[in-house]
Amino acid sequence: MSALAVLWFFLIFVLIAGYFVLDGFDLGVGVLYRALAKTDAERALVRRSIGPVWDGNEVWLLTAGGALFAAFPAAYATTFSGFYLAVMLVLFGLIVRAVSLEFGAHDPKWGRAWDACFTIGSFLPALLLGVALGNVIAGVPLAANGDYAGVPLLGLLSPFTLVVGALGFAMCMAAGSAWVSLKTERTSAVHGRAEKQRRVWHVVALALFVVATVLAFAVVKPQFAPGMLVAGAIFAIAFVVCIAASIVQAKKGNDLAAFVLQSIAAVCLVALAAVSLFPNLVVAAPGSVGESITLMNAASSDASLAWMTGIACIGVPLVLVYHVIAYRVFSGRLAEEDVA
Repeated sequence: MSALAVLWFFLIFVLIAGYFVLDGFDLGVGVLYRALAKTDAERALVRRSIGPVWDGNEVWLLTAGGALFAAFPAAYATTFSGFYLAVMLVLFGLIVRAVSLEFGAHDPKWGRAWDACFTIGSFLPALLLGVALGNVIAGVPLAANGDYAGVPLLGLLSPFTLVVGALGFAMCMAAGSAWVSLKTERTSAVHGRAEKQRRVWHVVALALFVVATVLAFAVVKPQFAPGMLVAGAIFAIAFVVCIAASIVQAKKGNDLAAFVLQSIAAVCLVALAAVSLFPNLVVAAPGSVGESITLMNAASSDASLAWMTGIACIGVPLVLVYHVIAYRVFSGRLAEEDVA
């Protein structure tokens, strides 16, 4: 495998981590929407907390999909065709979430319906993206030509993939409640509810991480590349430490530190998935006719990867500058006049 192929393997996981961190709290806010906000004013406050940033955060998912298509087309073809129904449900959820956010504030007659759509549209991606990643790690049945050979959708469900999906979902819930805590006044009722939710989902995330780890070594039995087992152990320990530190900082009232530590924990999870997969892109399940899709048999030419690297060196800094500007402009806690 070439150095450029290795580079793009990890760059794609960097893009996935960016999406998990940035849009993860948006999805969490959407699912917890009715639990955090009880009145119209509170719901407007919660919507406003993600209003200026949610659509920009989705750029990372689009970029990750595009990078996978260009750098490893065989892996893209297998995952997007084999997980077709799951991918369509995710896209359906993202579309419904966007429509409900835009229409909810301007159509009070259908307010409850738009709120329900907002929650459902956030729930589907938060759960299914984790299930998809769990399948990539655990292995899927592959035909001789690399196509997915299992049962659509239901064939993707197993105890390990469901636990990984639930872990990703719990991390989104924790991130969403941490974000609302960061953006609302400490004396507000919304902030108090967000704090309670954050404590619950942090504990749930830690418990699910332990279960996922046990299932991984007992059932999935990943084959780590040389040196990757040590890296995986480091990321696993870092995940637990960051979650624990986030809980401590939240108790101290330091909402910014708690949110940052929660985000670092999310990055550690994605990094753990990356090192456990390397150099595989899609693992073939035991008994598959086809072989696993790896960096060696799925990467584009070095010329293509070199062009992609040059474009990324220009595009990624621009995206980062945009995010820095957006989050600086809309920084700080929200008050009633901000919603008005």
